[in-house]
Amino acid sequence: MNVQARISKEWRRRMTMMALMLNGSALWFCYDGFIAWPSEEARYQQLVTLTAGSLAVDETPTDKNPEVVRAWTAYAAANKLPEKLPKHRSEGDLSGQRTIGGILLAIGLGFVGWVLLQHRKSVRADGDIITGAGGETVHLDTIVDMDRRKWANKGIAYAIYEVDGKRRRLCLDDHKFIGCEAIILEAERRIAARSTPPATDPTVVS
Repeated sequence: MNVQARISKEWRRRMTMMALMLNGSALWFCYDGFIAWPSEEARYQQLVTLTAGSLAVDETPTDKNPEVVRAWTAYAAANKLPEKLPKHRSEGDLSGQRTIGGILLAIGLGFVGWVLLQHRKSVRADGDIITGAGGETVHLDTIVDMDRRKWANKGIAYAIYEVDGKRRRLCLDDHKFIGCEAIILEAERRIAARSTPPATDPTVVS
């Protein structure tokens, strides 16, 4: 048989969604840590200066104080700033956002690299030889069993084969590498053929 099972569209779609989520989250944290929050902190310092004369020494400006809200609303309108009252963003807050963003970005880019490498892999059947995604080669006639326990939920089967008296298994992931099922069916056909006793000729008298 000749089969080449390549990366499936469904697997590619799922990995693309995961990559977008990881890198999107990373960019969100980085945007907050490097752009949005420093800008908000600058506006907060303007708010502190603006309300310094109307607040107690240890009082901070918040949206619970109507005078603070009125003062900022007027100031923001006059200076074309966001009307929403800015919050204090400490150096610790900024550092936390930047650290999380950096970690997520490293994971996200690493994940993208891993997905791209997976696209170079495939599962092949050339004649009687199966070549797995990891490059391992298995002769179809050495497969003695097919483990389908994960087939219904995940589209994964394991070909159990024997080499030098030891049993090993080859992962055949039809969800990831579309076309593996044809290899699985051929292996199961051969297993069944070997386990079926040869038919006797009724014309032969012992």
